[in-house]
Amino acid sequence: MEYKSGYKYQLHKNCTVPTPIRPENAITTRYIWLFPNGELHINAGYAWDGASWAVDTKNFMRGSLVHDALYQLCREGHLDPTKHKEPADRLLQSICREDGMSRARAWWVYVGVKRGGWKATSRKSIKKFKTAP
Repeated sequence: MEYKSGYKYQLHKNCTVPTPIRPENAITTRYIWLFPNGELHINAGYAWDGASWAVDTKNFMRGSLVHDALYQLCREGHLDPTKHKEPADRLLQSICREDGMSRARAWWVYVGVKRGGWKATSRKSIKKFKTAP
């Protein structure tokens, strides 16, 4: 048996969100699709870890989902983190505000990922498969 650990949440229904990230060609993975018009589609079954180093609240869930999906596309080499990390970080801040997070907390969320998020965009952060038994 092979599996991955480190996830807290799993998407129950497909989710589509507009983004400022416009790849030249559509990016399609098993769970994440990003289209040239910036539309991000995340398929049901996608797993993510929620807010890193912060309390998971309702006004953080959608932002953390979208942000984790975009960072995963960076980790996997579909997006260039030097070009797309900043727009992904700003989108997280924006979605959190849309979902009712205070300006101050959303700003701290942005500062946190801006300073500490580089490792999560690196190929070295791809979760490894584990086996059992």
